Amino acid sequence: MSATEAEQNNPAAPQNAVAPMPTDENQWLEDIHGEEQMAWIQEQNARTEDLLEDADYVALEGEILEVLDSSDRIAMVGKRGQWYYNFWRDAEHPKGLWRRTTWQSYQSDAPEWNVLLDIDALAAAEGTEWVWHGAHFLRPALGQAHRTAMIALSPDGGDAVRYREFDVERLAFVDPTAGGFDIPTAKGGISWEDADTLLVSTTAERLPQTSSSYSRTAVRLKRGQSLRDAEQIFEVPAEHMRGAVFHDSTPGFERTVAIDMIDFFNVSTFVLQDDQWAKIEAPSSVDKDIHREWVVFRPRESWEISGSVYAAGSLLVAPLEDWLAGERTLRVLFEPDAHTSLQSYSWTRDFLLLNLLADVSSQIRVLDPSQPDADPAKGWAWRQLDACPPLHDVNAFAVDDQDTTAENAGNDYWLVVTGFLTPSTLLRGRLGDAADSSAAVIKTAPSFFDESEFEVQQHFATSKDGTKVPYFQVGPKNLVLDGGNPTQLSGYGGFEVSRTPAYSGTIGRAWLRRKTTGASAGAERSGVFVVANIRGGGEYGPAWHSAALQANRHRAYEDFAAVATDLIRRGVTSPEHLGCAGGSNGGLLVGNMLVHYPELFSAISCGVPLLDMRRYTKLSAGYSWIAEYGDPDRPEQWEFIKTFSPYHLLRDGVEYPDSFFWTATSDDRVGPVQARKMAARMQAMGIRNVWFHEAVEGGHSGASDNRQAAALQARSQQFLWRSLSGD
Repeated sequence: MSATEAEQNNPAAPQNAVAPMPTDENQWLEDIHGEEQMAWIQEQNARTEDLLEDADYVALEGEILEVLDSSDRIAMVGKRGQWYYNFWRDAEHPKGLWRRTTWQSYQSDAPEWNVLLDIDALAAAEGTEWVWHGAHFLRPALGQAHRTAMIALSPDGGDAVRYREFDVERLAFVDPTAGGFDIPTAKGGISWEDADTLLVSTTAERLPQTSSSYSRTAVRLKRGQSLRDAEQIFEVPAEHMRGAVFHDSTPGFERTVAIDMIDFFNVSTFVLQDDQWAKIEAPSSVDKDIHREWVVFRPRESWEISGSVYAAGSLLVAPLEDWLAGERTLRVLFEPDAHTSLQSYSWTRDFLLLNLLADVSSQIRVLDPSQPDADPAKGWAWRQLDACPPLHDVNAFAVDDQDTTAENAGNDYWLVVTGFLTPSTLLRGRLGDAADSSAAVIKTAPSFFDESEFEVQQHFATSKDGTKVPYFQVGPKNLVLDGGNPTQLSGYGGFEVSRTPAYSGTIGRAWLRRKTTGASAGAERSGVFVVANIRGGGEYGPAWHSAALQANRHRAYEDFAAVATDLIRRGVTSPEHLGCAGGSNGGLLVGNMLVHYPELFSAISCGVPLLDMRRYTKLSAGYSWIAEYGDPDRPEQWEFIKTFSPYHLLRDGVEYPDSFFWTATSDDRVGPVQARKMAARMQAMGIRNVWFHEAVEGGHSGASDNRQAAALQARSQQFLWRSLSGD
C-alpha cells in the first residue's frame, strides 16, 4: 500500500551535481554528546552565567518564575465524557500533574482535582527525566466512560517520545507483560483503531525512517505483538517528509486515513476502502481534512478545477463520498481578501467556526451547514460572532462536538481572548441558542504588571519592494519619541506561522515594566516591545507566506529591517537602543539581521537557531525544511541559500551587535549544533561580546519545566536589557 506518486515534482529529488561544501573549522562541534564538545559547552555556560547572573538577574528570574508558577493562571481543559482534563505545572510540581475535574467543580474558584499521574513522582521512581507530551484516549463504547489512554512522554524534552498505555480508573500503566501497549522512544505517532489495536507510525525498533528522520511506514499493532511483527499498512518514499495513519472513530463515520507528507506544504491524503487506499484527488499543495460526511480543502496556491479558480487561502467543502466517486462540485466557505485571512477552524456538532485575521486582528464567523445557499457553488449561511475587540487575538473552538453526556455540549464552544495588555480570558458559549452571541466568562488570568501604564499601537512599515508590513508597538503612554527608548523587536517570518497579540507576564515584568537609570537617555525609560508581522508568516494567508519562500527569502529580512528602520525614523528608538530576538526560524531571522543589517541593532538574542544553511539538511530534522528554504546540495539553489546563511556571511572588520546564542543539547528538531558553531566562529574572529549558553534538557523549546524556562527567558531578557538600556 505505497503512497508513491509519479506525478509529484519533489523539490528534494537527488541531482547529479552537488554544491561544494565550504570549509568548516567547527564541524567537530556537530558531535552532540562528545566529551570534548561538552567540555566546550560547560566553559561557555560558565562564562555566560558569570556575565549575566548578578543580583538583578536573580531577582528577574524569580519574577518570571512567579509568573510561570502562578496558581491563578487559567488551567485550560479538554473535555472527555463527563470529565475535564488538564496538565499543570507549578513550584511544587515542576514536571507536572495530569489531572481531571467535573464541570461544576471547574467553574469554582478552587476546583477539586483528581490527580491521575504525577510526572515528578514517575521521574523519581524510574530514574528518567520524563517530560509530558500529551494523552490519546481510546473512544469508549456508547454510554461508557473514557478509561484507557496512550500517554506520550519524552525522556529529555525532545520530539522523540515513548507511548505507554494508562488506565485512568486504576491510576496505573498497563503492564506490557500483561499485554499493555508500550511503544519505545522515537519520533512518531499513534492512533487507536480499537481496544486491542493501535495504528503506529514510528521509527522505533529500527523501523524505516525518511531523510527527515520521521516515520516512513505505518503498522497495525495488535495487543501483545512486537512492532517488528506488526502488519505494515502504509509506506512513503524515503525522500518524503513523513508517513502516518490514523483512525477516525466518529460514530457513524468510522474510517482509516493515511497521510503522505511530501514536505511541509505538500500532502497527499488517502482513505482505506476495501483494503485499498483511495486517494482524495486534489493537488498536493491543497490541504485536505475529513469531518463526518465532509471533505474540506484549503489551497496553498491558486487552484483551478472544473472551470473555476479558487484563491490560495480559501476554504472549500464537498461531500466526501461524492468526491471519491468523481463529483467535483465545491462550495466556497471562505474567500480571502487583501486584508483578511483564515487562520483555523473548528467544528461543533452542527456548526463550523472560522477564526480569521483582518490586518492581524481577530474576527470569528459561525457557519451553518444546514442552511446552504441555493447555488451549489456558494457556501453556507454565516454570521459574525461579536466577541473580538480590536488589536486582540480571539480563538473559538469546540468543547466536545461528539458529547453524549447529560451536558448536551455538542454545540458548545470555548472562546480565548488575549491581547498585549489584556490577560487571557476563557469564555464558554453555545451555538444555536438565542443567546449564543454572548459567551459567559469562566476564568480570567491574573495581571502581572500595571497594564494601565502602557498602550498598544499598530503601525505599517514600507518594505524595500513597497509592501506594507504591519507591526505592533507596546510601550508607555506618552512615549517620548527622541530615539532613547530600549526597544526589543521580535519576529518569526516562516512556515505560515502568524504572530498575533498575546499577553505575556514575562515581557511585562522583564521588559515593559523595567526602568533605566536614566544615565544615558537623560531620563528614566521603560522598555518598548515590538512584534513584526513580516512575510513568510501567515498573517495574510498562504500568499504572505509564499512571498518569502526559498529564492525570495530576502523579503522576510527586508520586511524586518523595514520595521526596525521605521521605529528609528519615528523616534521610538535608535540603533544604540534597538535589539531583536527570535527562536528557531526566528533565530535564522535575527541571525540575518546580524550579518546583513548590523548597523540597525546593538544586541541580538538568537535561540535554537538555524544558521549554517549549507549543512542544515544534514543536521537533526533539517531535511524536512527544504520546501521552505531550498536544497543547499543543488548548486543553483545554494546560490540563493548562501545569501541568507549567517554562518557563511560573517566578515572581518564589521562592527557586529552584541550577540547571545542559546540552545539545548536535547533539541532533536533543529539541534544545538548551529548555535555552537556560530558562536565559536565569531569568538575565533575576535568579534566582541559574543555569548553562548546550552541547556541540557528542554528539546526545541530549550526548557522542560518552569524553572528552566524562567532561567532561559531571564538570560535572554537580561542580556538585551544590559546591552540596550545604557545603564
